[in-house]
Amino acid sequence: VQLVESGGGLVQAGGSLRLSCAASGSTARINAMGWYRQAPGKQRELVAHITSGLGNTLYEDSVKGRFTISRDNAKNTMYLQMNNLKPEDTAVYYCNAVLIGGNSYWGQGTQVTVSS
Repeated sequence: VQLVESGGGLVQAGGSLRLSCAASGSTARINAMGWYRQAPGKQRELVAHITSGLGNTLYEDSVKGRFTISRDNAKNTMYLQMNNLKPEDTAVYYCNAVLIGGNSYWGQGTQVTVSS
């Protein structure tokens, strides 16, 4: 599975961005997908997660009510709509896919910078 993120950039606090993650390859075997982020000097953390099939979602507490994860299965693309962005959201955002059987794949990352 190959994952390509897009949509990052520089935005002022309070602004919005939408990240996309296009998947290719063995997409029918994807069991769940998620967005992670890593700020300088910090560990990579889960931001949001969505399962295949029912599309169950979960969010990291600090983004609840501001971020929305979604999938377009016809396009094999996952999205992260980010509203009311804060400077602490600044990080490299990574797309992740976990296949049936447990193999995990990562995208190359996209930078999100929120200025105050």
